[in-house]
Formats: sequence, structure tokens, C-alpha cells
Amino acid sequence: MAPKKPLALAGMFLSAGLVASACGSSTSSSSTTVTTGAVATTQAPTTTAPSFAATETPPTASVALQETGSTLLYPLFNLWAPDYQKAYSNITITTAGTGSGTGIADASAGTVDIGASDAYLSQTQVAKTPTLLNIPLAISAQEIVTNIPGLTGTLDLSGSVISQIYQGKIGFWDDPAIKALNPSLSLPHLAIVPVHRSDGSGDTFIFTQYLSKSDPNGWGTSVSYGTTVAWPSVSSALTANGNGGMVTTCGATSGCIAYVGISFAQKAQAAKLQVAAISNEAGKFLTPNAAGIQADAQNFISQVPANEAISLVYGPGAASYPIINFEYAIVNSAQTDANKAQAIRALLTWAIDPAHGNASSYLSQVGFQPLPSSVAGLSLAQINKIQAG
Repeated sequence: MAPKKPLALAGMFLSAGLVASACGSSTSSSSTTVTTGAVATTQAPTTTAPSFAATETPPTASVALQETGSTLLYPLFNLWAPDYQKAYSNITITTAGTGSGTGIADASAGTVDIGASDAYLSQTQVAKTPTLLNIPLAISAQEIVTNIPGLTGTLDLSGSVISQIYQGKIGFWDDPAIKALNPSLSLPHLAIVPVHRSDGSGDTFIFTQYLSKSDPNGWGTSVSYGTTVAWPSVSSALTANGNGGMVTTCGATSGCIAYVGISFAQKAQAAKLQVAAISNEAGKFLTPNAAGIQADAQNFISQVPANEAISLVYGPGAASYPIINFEYAIVNSAQTDANKAQAIRALLTWAIDPAHGNASSYLSQVGFQPLPSSVAGLSLAQINKIQAG
């Protein structure tokens, strides 16, 4: 189960290098339609550094906001919410870690005000609720962890090998394909236990995107990607709910491999899980850190469309860590109450402001990186669409 209390996670990485100073105001020019992955998007207009002040003031009326969804984003919302409520005591924020699938579904149904998701909206979801927005709040990453007793040194795993593990084609840690990547490691003849999410998950979305892009003729054609997928039948496989469940299950299971959001890195370390180095598009093996996350993000920043639906997974470059993504707020732009619309706009603007929610004092505690100025401008433009009437 996802934790119910705010999490105080130890700082892991410094948030730096992607945010420019916020000044001036947003401007835009003409836009064009392009296709990003499976989603038709609108090419981003030209933007300058955004000005947050005009949108950051909440209403004076008392407003209760409900957020639910991504367990990867949940720890950050639990850092933001108490501080925001100290500054604006009339705004109440209730958070819940229920998985990205639930966050999207509940925001679409109107049962919550903000859905948190590691996945952007699909064409089907947009067609169902055309007024639904996916608004990036920060940049996160995912790590691949293992529980191999006695392992010393960092295990290298390629996307193709991980794909074969999750398809049941590689069943033991001393398989020749794994040994070939790790000639200096002593690997036991221990059965591999692949663990995947049981809930609709943005972590599953980006993990299966990585497998699809790194193994296009295997996983890409046979399984593909999504917040839920038709997992291949593997007799040893286990399922877990939320990032917390992934850590707990893998920690209790010898031979396990699992994918875990970076905001749970400290919990994975406490469970004595090993972080694998995974192959990027250039064939280099990396574990997640600030430099690798930023290097991969830089490949995509100029391509971010106006609706901000884009995959950041598996970018080129030797220094790029390959599993990163935007953390999205899923919000309906058509609100029925003016005070609530203003409260949502103010909170989300505060969250993307590098002087407030996007400051390293928050992001470094969960291993996230800040939005680049150009992306923050696009997010602000989307936030300003949230209106009543």
C-alpha cells in the first residue's frame, strides 16, 4: 500500500543546470501539428522565460483540493503540500498515492482536482475528455533494482536482456547473456523473479517504453508499452502495488528484479536492493544521477510540444540516463467553480516556479530535476487554461 503520511526523503541529487532565471513574460508564435509516439501533438510555440507572479496568488476563499495518482510523484506532493498550506492556510490539499492510472481516471471523471501521472495522456483519453490537460511539474527518473545475495559490484543490464527476463527467456542470474555483460562479477545460479506493477502505473508506462525502444523487434512488437500491458506469462513473476510495494516485494524476494521510481531510492537502499547500470541508446551502462537525467532531458527540450505530451525515454548520447520522464499534473481545464480554478492555477504555478516548488530544496529530496525555463513556460500556458465557466 502507498504510505499515508508525508515522506521526508534524504537528498540524493542536486537539482541544477536546467532552470534559467524566471523573468519577463511568455510569448508565442504560430504552431504546427506533429506526431510524438502514439499521440498527435502540437509543436511548441516560441517561448521566453515565464513570469509566475500573475498566476501564483490563490483566492481568499477557503478551497479544498484533492490530488491522487502517481506514487512516484506522491513523495514530492507530500513535501509541497505542508509548506503551501503554511503560506496559504485557506487552501487545504489532500494527497494520495494510488498509481498514475487512477490519477488519470479520477481527474477525467472529476472525482479529484489534480491527477498525478508519470505518463502523458493517450489519444483515447484526450478524445474521451478533450478538456483534460497533462502539465509537466518536474523531471524524474526510474531505477532498475535487484536482490542478488552476495553480489559485489554494479550489475550491467542491457534493455534487450531485461526484455528477455520479463518475457521469461532468461531465467537465472548466471545466464550466459548476463555473464557476457558482467565478466568480472560472480553471478549465482539463482532463479530470477521479475516483479511488475499490479496497478495502472506511469512507472510501467516508462519502463515498457524503455523495453520497447531498446528491444524494438522483441518487446516493441510483442508487448509494447502502456500504464498497463499484457505481461508475458512467466511462472516466477510477482506483482506489487505502487512503488512502495515494488520495494517491499523485491526486498523480501531473493533473485528479484524490479523497476522503481527515483523518489523511492532511499527506501530501495534501506531494503538493501542493488541498483543496476542499464544501457542507453549509445550502449553505455549508467545508474541514475543528476548529470545523466539532465543529459537525456536536453535531447528532447527543443521538441516539447505545446500540449507537452512527449516521451523522454532513451535519448541519444553517451551520458544520457535512458529512463526519465516528466511528472504530470492531470487537470480538467473546464472547472465549475471560479475559486477552485484559481486555487488550482495558483498551486500548480507555485509548483513549477524555481523560487518555490521547483527549487532544489524540494526536488533534491526525491531525486527530481527542475523544468527547463522553456518547458515551464509551456506548463504555465496550460495552467492558464484552467478556468471556470
